[in-house]
Amino acid sequence: MKSLAVVNFAPEKGSVELREIETPVIGPEDVLLEVANVGVCGSDLHQWTADHSWPVNYPVVLGHEFGGRIVEAGRDVEHWKVGDRVVSETAAIISKDNPMTRRGLYNLDPTRKGFGYGVNGAMTRYVRVPSRILHHVPDHLPFEQACLTEPCSVAYNAVVKNARIEPGDRVVVLGPGTIGILCAAMARLCGAEVALVGLEQDAHRLEIARQYGCQVIIGDAKPWALERDGLGCDGVIDAAGASITLKIALDLVRPAGWISKVGWGPQPLGFNIDPLVQKNITLQGSFSHNWPVWERVIALLASGQLDVRPIIGGVWPVTEWHEAFEKMHRGEVVKSVLQPV
Repeated sequence: MKSLAVVNFAPEKGSVELREIETPVIGPEDVLLEVANVGVCGSDLHQWTADHSWPVNYPVVLGHEFGGRIVEAGRDVEHWKVGDRVVSETAAIISKDNPMTRRGLYNLDPTRKGFGYGVNGAMTRYVRVPSRILHHVPDHLPFEQACLTEPCSVAYNAVVKNARIEPGDRVVVLGPGTIGILCAAMARLCGAEVALVGLEQDAHRLEIARQYGCQVIIGDAKPWALERDGLGCDGVIDAAGASITLKIALDLVRPAGWISKVGWGPQPLGFNIDPLVQKNITLQGSFSHNWPVWERVIALLASGQLDVRPIIGGVWPVTEWHEAFEKMHRGEVVKSVLQPV
């Protein structure tokens, strides 16, 4: 049986199109998942515009933020059955023997390959998923929200695991994209005062951040960072897709403060990082997520403590992927969600 899929077929700009593909054949430890909804990630847009910085196995079906129902289970699959409502992590291929995997940090396994660039993703009707990365979705949590567990997990890892927020801290978040807004929401859940910073063209996205109790700033955040005692904010979460924002972060943070960098920026730095030393700043990278992070995020979504509805700009059939991509690319919506046909 064939299904329509959004396929990135070459490294050149604009090399994404709708194609018919065969239903995947699953292995003994896999499930076949019928996709209910799949979120469009900034990385999908970067592959579409050909300004990404990671290797891609062309042609590949895009999409790594997804959830749906199991329609087939491999012979060795345990604890899962046909009909189960699930979401999936992104680590489609890992090495079980890699030292990082053995530590539970398989997200940092250098041989890891993810959906949407390393193996076929979920912007189609059926996707093959290893059962080891599945998570239950409660019946009351709609899939159009549950499919955003992945970006929420990126934010949780950057804010809860890879930063050191204490209640009452003042935290600046740079970059009002999906990850930036979710990082700001996570920091608020941790008890911080949060300012989300963007540019004039980000005004719509910044207004959405207000719904999470954030201060929004267009342009210079230095006055807000210095407001309490003149030393700077306690921490900065750099969720922007440009290297230059690290310079801004170094300027905003107080001595002995911290920076959690989650945004990708392939450009060379081109500036002096001596303030990192002089101010005794902790700079922490944050990449991806693992099993316990997903379980915590699903609990937050299911309880209503984290509400992703404000960032969802609409749900489009997969046949209208181009409009969904364009609206995100132009900043008209924070997050587009697709529905297979």
